[in-house]
Formats: sequence, C-alpha cells, structure tokens
Amino acid sequence: MKIRISLGMCLLLWVIPAMAQQPKPNITAEGGGPDDRASARILYWNSAKHGGAGEFAIDYGRPVWKSVYEDPAKFDAMTKGKVWRFGSNFWTTLDTCLPLKISGEAVPVGYYYLGLRRSDDGAMWSLAFIDPAKVRAAHIDAFNIDKAPISFEVPLSDAKATSKTEKLTIDLTYPKDNIHKATLNIAWGTLALTAPIEIMDVE
Repeated sequence: MKIRISLGMCLLLWVIPAMAQQPKPNITAEGGGPDDRASARILYWNSAKHGGAGEFAIDYGRPVWKSVYEDPAKFDAMTKGKVWRFGSNFWTTLDTCLPLKISGEAVPVGYYYLGLRRSDDGAMWSLAFIDPAKVRAAHIDAFNIDKAPISFEVPLSDAKATSKTEKLTIDLTYPKDNIHKATLNIAWGTLALTAPIEIMDVE
C-alpha cells in the first residue's frame, strides 16, 4: 500500500510541472536567433583621468524599406496621426548617462524606448519617448507601440532625402570644434529626419 502511495505521489509530482509547462491556448513564440541591429553612440573621454566622461547610445533594429511605402496614400494611412514603430524586432532604445537637450527639449538621464509620431495633418514628425517600466508591466511589444503610453516628445525636422536608404540608418554626428553639440540623423527609404542635440554636464 505504501509503495502504491509513493508511486502515485511521484507520478503526481511529475505531471504537475509537465502541465505547468504547456503553453496557454493562442500563445506562440518566435525569434531566438540574432537579428540585424545597429548602435549609434557618442562617448566622451577624459584623458587626464583616463576614464569615461559620459556617453549616450541609440540601439535599433534595421527594417528594410518597402516600395509600398512610396505610395503617398498608403504611407499617409500608416503614419498620419499615429505613433509609428521606429525600427524592427525589439524596441529602439536610448540609453544616456548625460542630460541632453534634443530640439531644445530636456531629456533627463535615463533609459527610454523610442517611437516616431506623425501629426494628424502629416506635416510634423516627433520623437516619442516611452517609459520601459510601463511597457514591461503591460507586456507590450514594439509591434503594438500604439498601446504604449508616451511620456514626452521632441520635434524632428524634415531633412529632405536626396537618395533612398534601403535599411533604417540612425547616426549621431558632431563637429570636432564643439563636441557638446551633436545631430541626430534618421534615414529610411525616402524619409529623412533630423534633430539638434545639446550634451550637458560632460566632465
């Protein structure tokens, strides 16, 4: 009798974890392999201290531009009055240990998810900053960026693309004679956006 009870308990203990590992209905998984991501970073270096003086970086996935985006009516339908996914796969992120001003708007030290917002009339673009903690709490993927609460936005300017950029490209440039001023450049297909950055408190 004791042997039967022991065997029964062992079977139960084996079945319960196995049942717990079964995925819920309608839940699937994807990904797991490496994807095409890039990073744009500006690092400040203190040569006297032989150490870092601060940095900020944007990490992002690189979606390929599609010819369908070149149809003005379709592009407007996808973007006008909406927060648009900025990149591919995992969120596009900004990580800064320096306070910044982007287009004159303060961006405090921190870690942010980023999106692009286009105005209702299509005339203006802005960079949308999203609190990662709120996204994590709600399990929001970047595909559903429209469900993510926006913390604040900074305006972007149309840079008038002169050529087509096949994959999303974000870079940060700065003049050698004034390293406290930088420029954010966004290029994707026929879309080109830019914003000035002022870097504060570099020591």
